[in-house]
Amino acid sequence: MNAREYLEILHVAERLKDTPRHCTTSKRRVESVAEHSWRVSLMAFLLKNEFPDTDMDKVVNMCLIHDLGECFTGDIPTFDKTDTDRDNEDMLLQKWVDTMPAEVSGEFSALFEEMNRKETKEAKLFNALDKLEALIQHNESPVDTWTENEKELNKTYAFDKVGFSEWLTGLRNEILDDTLKKLENNDSK
Repeated sequence: MNAREYLEILHVAERLKDTPRHCTTSKRRVESVAEHSWRVSLMAFLLKNEFPDTDMDKVVNMCLIHDLGECFTGDIPTFDKTDTDRDNEDMLLQKWVDTMPAEVSGEFSALFEEMNRKETKEAKLFNALDKLEALIQHNESPVDTWTENEKELNKTYAFDKVGFSEWLTGLRNEILDDTLKKLENNDSK
C-alpha cells in the first residue's frame, strides 16, 4: 500500500470521530462511534490473560474495524436496526473495502466474514465485548439520558452473547448489578 492509499483509508475512517452514537458519556456528551470502537478494543486488549487460547490480536483488530460501515450509514441503535439497515451497511462497507489495496481489502473482508458468522472463539468474544461496552456506557451515563426501553434492555441484553464464557458471564452479572443500583438510585448526575 502506498502513502496515498493509506491516507485515503484514514480519511474515510475519520468520519467515525464525527458519527454520534445513541449513548452519552458520564458528563452527558454524546459519544462518537470512534470512542465506542476504541473502548471495545481496549476491553479486548485487557483480557489477553483471561483468554490465553484466543488470538487476542485478531479480536482487537475486529474491535477496531467492526463499526467502519457506520462511516456511510451512521449509528442505528441495535433495537432500531433492521435487516435492511444491516444489508445496506454491509453493502456500502464492502464497496469501500473493495477499493482498498488487495492486502488490506483481503484482510478486512476475511475479518468481517468471520465476525458476521460468529462461529470462532475470536468472533464470539468480539461480539460479546461490543455488546457489553454499550451496557457499560449506559451505566456510566445519567439515567435520564436513557430511552425508556433501555431501562429494561440493560437488564437482559447480551446474556445470550456471553454464555460461552464463565468469565464474561460474571462480567455481565456485574454490569447487571451496576444497572440495578443505578436504576434504584435513579442517578442523574
